[in-house]
Amino acid sequence: MNLVRAIFTKCVLPLLALMVLLPAYCSASDPVDGPSDSSRLPQVEKINELVEIVWTDFEITPSKPATDGEWCRRVYLDLIGRIPKVEELREFVGDKSPDKREKLVEKLLYDDEYTEEFARNWTTIWTNLLIGRTGGNDNRSMISRAGMQKYLRDSFARGKPYDRMTNELITATGTTAPGAKDFNGATNFLIDKVNEENGAQATAQTSKLFLGLQVQCTQCHNHPFNDWKQQKYWEFNAFYRQSRAFGADQSMGPEAGARLGDFDFQGENRDIDEAALFYELRNGLTKVAYPVFVDGTKIETSGYVSVVNRRQKLAELVVGSEYFTKAIANRTWAHFLGYGFTKPVDDLGPHNSPNNPELLDYLAQQFESESYDLRKLMTWIVLSKPYSLSSKRNSTNEKDDPLLGESPKFSHFYLRQMRAEELFESLQVATEAGQATGSYEQQENLKNKWLQQFTTAFGTDEGDEVTSFNGTIPQVLMMFNGEMIKEATATKRGTLISNLLEDKKLKDEQRVSYLFEAGLSRPPTTAEKRLAEQFLKARGGDRAEALKDIWWVVLNSNEFIFNH
Repeated sequence: MNLVRAIFTKCVLPLLALMVLLPAYCSASDPVDGPSDSSRLPQVEKINELVEIVWTDFEITPSKPATDGEWCRRVYLDLIGRIPKVEELREFVGDKSPDKREKLVEKLLYDDEYTEEFARNWTTIWTNLLIGRTGGNDNRSMISRAGMQKYLRDSFARGKPYDRMTNELITATGTTAPGAKDFNGATNFLIDKVNEENGAQATAQTSKLFLGLQVQCTQCHNHPFNDWKQQKYWEFNAFYRQSRAFGADQSMGPEAGARLGDFDFQGENRDIDEAALFYELRNGLTKVAYPVFVDGTKIETSGYVSVVNRRQKLAELVVGSEYFTKAIANRTWAHFLGYGFTKPVDDLGPHNSPNNPELLDYLAQQFESESYDLRKLMTWIVLSKPYSLSSKRNSTNEKDDPLLGESPKFSHFYLRQMRAEELFESLQVATEAGQATGSYEQQENLKNKWLQQFTTAFGTDEGDEVTSFNGTIPQVLMMFNGEMIKEATATKRGTLISNLLEDKKLKDEQRVSYLFEAGLSRPPTTAEKRLAEQFLKARGGDRAEALKDIWWVVLNSNEFIFNH
């Protein structure tokens, strides 16, 4: 019993103390004020102005600025999908120039050193949006996940304008798999959607993703909250009636890929010149629909592709819609700030007023005037004042909490858990396992395999998925006992802990500080340093085991898992 008590006192109690201390950091410590770093960009100044009007109206004093370390960690996560390396963090924090934030954003967005990581991060984000986390993993699916990723990676690396990318995704024809004849990776967006229930998913996802309009609920009945009728859904659906997908032709080899194309539509009325479709009202009556856009714009009713390619017309109307730039501005703002101007972020219908319509309109207009350049939109947002604020609230903005049903005022940074992909990449970087060998495709396959343990597809008309990566038991067990954490905290040669111990110039205090900077982008507090010393004493001077314990606690803290 005395031995058990001794082990508990020397090893377990310090471990528990540090675990209690670490999660409290984000909400309980007083951040050191960061620089105001007011940007010279007029778009940033206008964003600040329009947000500050809301603060004034609600008598809110915004939170203090985030520390340099907090902001640096935040911008690395949001722009390139991982936390900064210790060397990157120290370089930024040590820079005394007043425009260092602008320089870092420009570096992450435009420097060749980060192009691959930027493209990888946004490829991941848009792959999940376009085909889901499970898209292409089912053997019955026609989707080539590798084909979707290749198209997106090339698009983001080359800075393809968003309007062009959208046009290509909606109009794509060809085959899905890299290496196949007529390969066009953009086909993977629609390949599994156009055939299912006469293009139900194609209709719903195109409208929701690129217009922020949820027309799918009018497929079977009129919208319950506004004057949208069932007719609107079927008129939108009519744009996809020329489109067909075919499985891979096995005679062309194992890498042939599925094929997407446009073909003459006879019409359900068997009149190709007036090719119509029919749908049934809830009262049993049958009505007819031709392709009409959500704003009422009609196109020719012919089913001949040579007369009118309906998908090409749809792409033109989508990109020209007033909702197009609003939808992407809203989605991008939500990515960086945690919440959009509407809830949900992809519902901009007339029944759902944005919480800051002037700012949403301004961002949409500026985005269009800057040739649909996504990097510029990102720049304006991450250099804005609301993005630079601490996550710690004050007495005036305590109720600015969307989780309580409040409309977001963006008077402090909203805490949010890392996406699963961000955690994977951050663990790779923090543990110095990111130097893993293998091609891009091999590394993506490794990540995809790891992610599959958290995601399940429902197979509904909207392609719904459920993820258990939200603090539930599977995630907790993975973080406590998973292979990645075991590898991360290993002491064998070549690991982070081994490398720290082999550097004889480092003192124990410096080694501990390095672990905190690697995981949390900050040095340890005085209290954490004292606890680290207790770890060393409890382990009888076994530095490897002590550092392993400390590193395990850092990686399992809320502060590591959250973007704050």
